[in-house]
Amino acid sequence: MMQYIIMLATMLLVGCATAPTFPTYVDSTIVPHYDVPPHTLYRIDDNRYLSLENYNQYCFGDNYYIDKRQNIKTDLGRGGIVNYSGRLIIDDPTGMNVVIPTAPGGACGDRNCNAALLYSTDGGKTFHGTVYMNSHNPPKASEDYTIAVTKDAFYVAKKISATNGSIVVARYPLVPGFVYGSSQKLPGENHIEFDAKMPANLRTPSGQENFSSCDATTPPTNIPNLVK
Repeated sequence: MMQYIIMLATMLLVGCATAPTFPTYVDSTIVPHYDVPPHTLYRIDDNRYLSLENYNQYCFGDNYYIDKRQNIKTDLGRGGIVNYSGRLIIDDPTGMNVVIPTAPGGACGDRNCNAALLYSTDGGKTFHGTVYMNSHNPPKASEDYTIAVTKDAFYVAKKISATNGSIVVARYPLVPGFVYGSSQKLPGENHIEFDAKMPANLRTPSGQENFSSCDATTPPTNIPNLVK
């Protein structure tokens, strides 16, 4: 499963016709290790949170989903998540459904970049991915999105008018064992709704709705040498 997650990060977190431009190091096969403390990007509650670790001066680093109570630390790949600038609300009382949006940076080329949602139906032990946006500038475009998670679905809301605040909402059922993009069909009466309504009064237990900014003003002191 770890191999699958790394592949998922490569295909979906980057998701660009042209790869993002980040420094190339002398030995590109080795991920540098930076002397920076973990940064909590998003907190669901006292035990569950999204952690950014081993990040460089551009806040490009390793992403982990952590649940201290369940002793879970799931690798979500490197890069792509910190740039998401929309809202995220996780309000599943069962604690089983988790969704993490991405917004890859860098040059996207003529075909734009795909931005993925990483979702879990087993409390964050494993994640799968599905594309929710295609844009030439996902970090900027993500400002118009709200992702909400409930006990049986996740909702993708996009603002389509800057003047009156109009939004379009799609509802995607979350069913244990079902993987979007596979040959499977949603079981029973479950189906995707493209003209849905966002449930009222959703709230993340911590109250957080946006990712906290990574502090790039204090860069690592052990930045590796760059290739000329």
